[in-house]
Amino acid sequence: VQLQASGGGLVQAGGSLRLSCAASLGTYNMAWFRQAPGKEREFVAAISWGGTSTCYSDSVKGRFTISRDTAKNTVYLQMNSLKAEDTAVYYCAGQNRPRVLSTVAGTYDYWGQGTLVTVSS
Repeated sequence: VQLQASGGGLVQAGGSLRLSCAASLGTYNMAWFRQAPGKEREFVAAISWGGTSTCYSDSVKGRFTISRDTAKNTVYLQMNSLKAEDTAVYYCAGQNRPRVLSTVAGTYDYWGQGTLVTVSS
């Protein structure tokens, strides 16, 4: 399975962006992680296979929304009220079998190439 992330770019603080991640085949749970310069990769949001369950990191809760279109094998990340500290490369990830929704990178089997989000203050 290949994951193709897109939608990153440069935005001013307070603005919005929507990231997309298209999978070549259906996957189970999917998630977004991010990695800022000089920092470790961190969990952002995850969504269950059917889209009925989601979870978010505390740093993005209330500002970001994860969703998916199962028919299109695509997951989205709507990012609102962006802050300078949201600047990072964002990666989408997917699992190849049913699991409990996870915030741990090591539990994901497939990874996209990353898309850069830069928020200017």
